[in-house]
Amino acid sequence: MSSHGTIPLVVVDDEPPIRRLLRTSLTAQGYRILEAGSARAALDIVAREAPEVVLLDLGLPDQDGLEVIRRLRATGSKVAIIVLSSRGEESAKVDALDLGADDYVTKPFGMAELVARIRTALRHRVQRQGAEPLFTHGDLCVDLTRRRVTVRGAEVKLSNKEWDILRLLVLHAGQVLTHRMIMQEVWGPKVDVQYLRIYVRQLRRKLEEQPDRPQHIQTETGVGYRLLADDVR
Repeated sequence: MSSHGTIPLVVVDDEPPIRRLLRTSLTAQGYRILEAGSARAALDIVAREAPEVVLLDLGLPDQDGLEVIRRLRATGSKVAIIVLSSRGEESAKVDALDLGADDYVTKPFGMAELVARIRTALRHRVQRQGAEPLFTHGDLCVDLTRRRVTVRGAEVKLSNKEWDILRLLVLHAGQVLTHRMIMQEVWGPKVDVQYLRIYVRQLRRKLEEQPDRPQHIQTETGVGYRLLADDVR
């Protein structure tokens, strides 16, 4: 039994077999599972039970799952939201993340990957008001307090914009950040995505042993970037 046995988690999906599978698998991991088959039921459960995680299907019978995300974030809810959907379109991923979802997993998915994503989303929820001052992943170490970056023990010098991008990725380690999110935070509302791609390419040259096969900054094609954390690879 996992040490997180008291954590309530809501599974929102209109297909009973999927809810049953997730209930069985995640109960075995120690989560307390609540279930909803519609958007209205999901919103009611979140308001009543104050869960820490919502696993949300987008194709609900009464309302689009994107509206559930919008309404939860509009109320100020900090619940971790992981979208589970058969929609593979990049636009759906971008919309869900821009509305405030913490992650997006496309069906079919492996249970080990899903559990890792849940752990990462929970850690991110706890750290939402400020990350750990020291982030490490493999040979990369980022000290947010001292603004110091080392790779394989050697200090790496970054430009101001490179640091701004890396700091943002560290603050949301394990989470997908859309191009729009990063550009808004680093440059403001009006900038070409090509600027971001250039800076990420420069960061990879400095941080990655093999920049064309990155082990730290992962591209989510057409969506954005994710800084890998220990739970999600």
